[in-house]
Amino acid sequence: MNYQYLSSPVGKLRLVSNGESLVAIEFENLQTATIEGEERIDPVLKACGDQLTEYFAGKRQHFDLPLAPTGTEFQKNVWQALTAIPYGELRSYRDIAESLEKPKAVRAVGAANGRNSLPIVVPCHRVIGSDGSLTGFAGGLDAKRVLLRLEGAIE
Repeated sequence: MNYQYLSSPVGKLRLVSNGESLVAIEFENLQTATIEGEERIDPVLKACGDQLTEYFAGKRQHFDLPLAPTGTEFQKNVWQALTAIPYGELRSYRDIAESLEKPKAVRAVGAANGRNSLPIVVPCHRVIGSDGSLTGFAGGLDAKRVLLRLEGAIE
């Protein structure tokens, strides 16, 4: 595994690649680094860093990166549904569960959302509670607010 650090408006991010695909984006300030590797930039990390920099500058709304998240089939389906949430829009956990034709799986969707190893690129920050409240995010609620304001989803 290779990794590099990227400074961002939501703190220092640790980008992790297996050399062919992006496997994780970790919020370094939260001590979430769980993947061993070598600090070395590869083409995947370069592309990820470039695209995230463009995103934070307001110049990118979609990511085009090879991704290799690790999870169950259900989790992967949830993460795929997250990538369908348009830039600047919000969805509830219930909306995601219904889009998967599993309307009673709201809590399972929340758990899968919380295990997303590719935050920002797989936009779990665009998911809110059914009552419109901002809910948990790996980078913290302040980071979630920054991302949603950047996208114009909240004021």
